[in-house]
Amino acid sequence: MIRILGYFFGIGTALALLVAAGIAIYVSDLADDLPDYEVLAKYEPPVTTRIHASDGVLMAEFARERRLFLPIKAVPDRVKAAFLSAEDKNFFSHPGIDVTGLARAALSNLRGGSTQGASTITQQVAKNFLLSNERTYERKIKEAILSLRIEQAYTKDRILELYLNEIFLGFGSYGIAGAALTYFDKSVNELNIPEAAYLAALPKGPNNYHPFKHTERALERRNWVIGQMRENGYISAQEAADAIAAPLGVTPRRSGTYLFAGEYFTEEVRREIIERYGVDALYEGGLSVRTTIDPKMQVAARKALQNG
Repeated sequence: MIRILGYFFGIGTALALLVAAGIAIYVSDLADDLPDYEVLAKYEPPVTTRIHASDGVLMAEFARERRLFLPIKAVPDRVKAAFLSAEDKNFFSHPGIDVTGLARAALSNLRGGSTQGASTITQQVAKNFLLSNERTYERKIKEAILSLRIEQAYTKDRILELYLNEIFLGFGSYGIAGAALTYFDKSVNELNIPEAAYLAALPKGPNNYHPFKHTERALERRNWVIGQMRENGYISAQEAADAIAAPLGVTPRRSGTYLFAGEYFTEEVRREIIERYGVDALYEGGLSVRTTIDPKMQVAARKALQNG
């Protein structure tokens, strides 16, 4: 009997070793066929070109995506705290993969609580910059390997900077600077706690927390983020209570041409920029163009024409 048990134990051990070896070879092959993560060091996002009148008034913006780059040093702590609380509370302590976070998210989801993702911020950087969005185990393995490599090559601040400038937050906005303008018509530095928490609620699915179509759901998710900020020690109980009591307060920024009297002028400027520098420079180059147009004179001239 003992011999039979020993025989089957030996067979089982051999099979386990073969499976482990097969998995190791498979992972090794994937690791040898990964995108070059060093391109992150040269990251230059396409940013918005802005057309200004002679007095500095913004007349128009041109971009394929609403995007403004913001260095990590310029990001307020409350904004960082909101995103870290919502997306990756252990960001500064894990090596790219958060095993504790994986277990916590799985347990929360099984219990039917607030849906939590299992991807770290580093994994999201790997996916957004270097991989596709396909939902396969192979992509997740590649994502994990790349995350470990990215953590070894870059500082935590650099990784967080990449994430906060690339994450899609809805309404054509990529990154927190563009989203702050889109949703609240504010700079990132002007965002208060509930506003920062709302933006941090969006990465899981901007349309799911649309401020007008799904207001109640958006408030619920925002308030969950505020609760996480409190739980993680970023804000006080009173600050959390005040933030939860605040309305959503989304104030969409006007888009397109801002100076109504200068539509034709800005169109001519747009054409001239394309002719001189090309389409990519206009829509991705982040140009700042100061024109000679005088807004007051333009309004006066239009009124004179209308009045005959």
